[in-house]
Amino acid sequence: MEYGTIAAISTPMGEGAIAIVRLSGEEAIEIADRIFRSAGGSKLAEVPSHTIHYGRIIDPKSKEIAEEVMVSVMKGPRTFTRENVVEINCHGGIVSVNRVLQLALNAGAELAEPGEFTKRAFLNGRIDLSQAEAVMDLIRAKTDRAMGVALGQMEGRLSKLIRGLRQDIIETVAHVEVNIDYPEYDDVEEMTHRLLVEKATHIKAELQKLLQTSEQGKILREGLSTVIIGRPNVGKSSLLNSLVQENKAIVTDIPGTTRDVIEEYVNVRGVPLRLVDTAGIRETEDIVERIGVERSRQVLKEADLILLVLNSADELTKEDEQLFVAVEGMDVIVISNKTDLPQKVDMDRVREIAGNHQIVTTSLLEEEGIDDLEQAIAGMFFQGQLEAADMTYVSNNRHIALLHQALQAIDDVLSGIDMGTPIDIIQIDLTRTWELLGEIIGDTVQESLIDQLFSQFCLGK
Repeated sequence: MEYGTIAAISTPMGEGAIAIVRLSGEEAIEIADRIFRSAGGSKLAEVPSHTIHYGRIIDPKSKEIAEEVMVSVMKGPRTFTRENVVEINCHGGIVSVNRVLQLALNAGAELAEPGEFTKRAFLNGRIDLSQAEAVMDLIRAKTDRAMGVALGQMEGRLSKLIRGLRQDIIETVAHVEVNIDYPEYDDVEEMTHRLLVEKATHIKAELQKLLQTSEQGKILREGLSTVIIGRPNVGKSSLLNSLVQENKAIVTDIPGTTRDVIEEYVNVRGVPLRLVDTAGIRETEDIVERIGVERSRQVLKEADLILLVLNSADELTKEDEQLFVAVEGMDVIVISNKTDLPQKVDMDRVREIAGNHQIVTTSLLEEEGIDDLEQAIAGMFFQGQLEAADMTYVSNNRHIALLHQALQAIDDVLSGIDMGTPIDIIQIDLTRTWELLGEIIGDTVQESLIDQLFSQFCLGK
């Protein structure tokens, strides 16, 4: 497919050692030649592909030197977009990189839309849609494990599995079509039903296997929304600081120090936590603290994991017991903190009201018990199953939704067979499964969805 030549800054804005302006399109090399002067006098159109050249960027109108640069030349189709690609490496300053981009635009390039380079890689057949979405997952990865899942998807692990299932389905559909067109043999219908049951059962098992990884995959992609709650002055902010390993929250003996919700990402045994330290949940006359308490109650409703902190140096209070009621039915780890002080809390009562929730004892002041807490968090959501590096994890919400729809369609196939539904009607549900799986890799996806997906990408990616 042919498009105009696009250009954008492909590195973060701000001061740095190097910034890159990327061009992609049929005229990328020609446009770069209009503003680049090689130190050796050669034209970029004459140099071998996948080489880098030293020179200067010149303003064609004023003939002034705009920048000292290194220019990489990569000729299609052996590029990310399968088009001619030029990358201009200049000094990493806001003024310099913007000046180079503006000269490229003046020379004939168009400003790229968000994600347009990756979009062209998809439209030109370089990658499929699930691999394109994995590019953004890789950029946003918060842990090594999340990065590993994204890399596996970029390499086509999920795509290969989906394509295999779609091939099984289309071969089955073709077989059914032949049997419908040539029904002269008496055992054709019986054989067709047997084939459909066998294939549909296999496909259902594979879809279920993928969906079993989706909860873990989604956690790796988005992080666990983890809320720290407890009465004022039980050690919530100390816990945040211990997990982040940085003094992000103010720690004092004065109740009500945390007036707002503090949010931070932290890596716990490869599990990304979106950690939220809340204002102590209590009744208060302080209007600012009251607003913080209300915000705490709101984030509590949206949390994946609750870390409920108790002060072991205090007796259990009515406020503590009310917190247990507030988190009923949620994933909770109870933390009995301040074990370095004389214990006053009734642990038998804590175990009674905690029920099946795990209890971890800590002394955050002495930095004791954090390893046990981290192990409890990792064990609660992954049970040690994440170590299988060859597993295909589904982490994307769009993919998960489509897999659920495909599973329902394949269930309809099996239900139709049980009820004796005519083969040509059953075939509709089987074809529907094939189409839904095609939406994951982009084979049967609508153009409007493609535009929407790539609009979420960084500019220049």
